Amino acid sequence: MTLDSWDASSAPDSAPAPLARPGLVRPAIVSGAVVAVVIGAGFAVGGHWLAFGLWMLLGTVLSLGNAAMVLSTVTALTAEENPRKRPLVLNTAVRLAIFTVIALVIAFLFRPAGLGVVFGLALTQVVLVLHTVIPVMKGLRQSS
Repeated sequence: MTLDSWDASSAPDSAPAPLARPGLVRPAIVSGAVVAVVIGAGFAVGGHWLAFGLWMLLGTVLSLGNAAMVLSTVTALTAEENPRKRPLVLNTAVRLAIFTVIALVIAFLFRPAGLGVVFGLALTQVVLVLHTVIPVMKGLRQSS
């Protein structure tokens, strides 16, 4: 059996996982609040912290843009009659390479404050993963 021929009926003992909320509003608010605190602290302390917070904001925006692109790609691919994994894998690899290069170039050119982009990307990815995992874990706990 190949991965392309796998379906839910081939795993009879597994319970269907509840769907996570696909929206990006709550993760944007949570990430934005953390970035606002960092920028506020930057105003209070001054120096590199303000620039770090602003670069962190850019990292958050990049990460939310990435998440929006993921949603649109997955929506388009799952709308097909026979969705294939290859376009998703290629799209993901190219997108991650582009965002990684952007973040590393900014971090290198505007160091030390430019590292805020990397922290913004990481913060938002953690928030997005938690936004997806927590409802699934709650649903699995309720179904068992």
